[in-house]
Amino acid sequence: MADRTPLVLVLATRNRGKARELEALLADLPVRVRTLDDYPDVPVLPEVGRTFAENAVGKAVAVAQATGQVALADDSGLEVDALGGAPGVDSATFLGPAASDDDRNRWVLARLRGLAEGLRTARYRAVIAVASPGGAVRTFEGACEGRIAEGPRGEGGFGYDPIFIVPAYGRTMAELPPEVKNQISHRAKALAAARAYLVELAAG
Repeated sequence: MADRTPLVLVLATRNRGKARELEALLADLPVRVRTLDDYPDVPVLPEVGRTFAENAVGKAVAVAQATGQVALADDSGLEVDALGGAPGVDSATFLGPAASDDDRNRWVLARLRGLAEGLRTARYRAVIAVASPGGAVRTFEGACEGRIAEGPRGEGGFGYDPIFIVPAYGRTMAELPPEVKNQISHRAKALAAARAYLVELAAG
């Protein structure tokens, strides 16, 4: 019997940092991973939902329909308790399209300046959506609790990683080796929840 053709799984992102993380987390699954770089005709995906799940589902469904392949999308962000959960679902966009990761980190740090360590609690939250071209879609959630540092630390990761301290390690996400981050991150936990479903899809 011929070997089954691996499931093509399209990551609904052009963010190379996010794609690298997802590719590493998917490396041991029987799937052939592609990104939107492999499908340049797929337009920029809107993020108009008011929840992580709405955005993840919208992106996954759009990419599944556009490519005819199973698509995986994640929407994620930082929730800072002292800021009422902001920036939350707007984590990547709230300062506008020209803002950099450094700009967004400085904005958060400025608003928490002088705040005691115990009041700097925050979490990364992620929702992963897996959509099939036929219309089926499932969502999976993960979160990573932490606190906001007083200043950026570390050179790894992306986004808010330089200011997000993981208490169990006493280091920011940007200071942790990728293999550690890929065990404890919000995205890793959401993908861990999705693994059984992905294996099921790969098995046909």
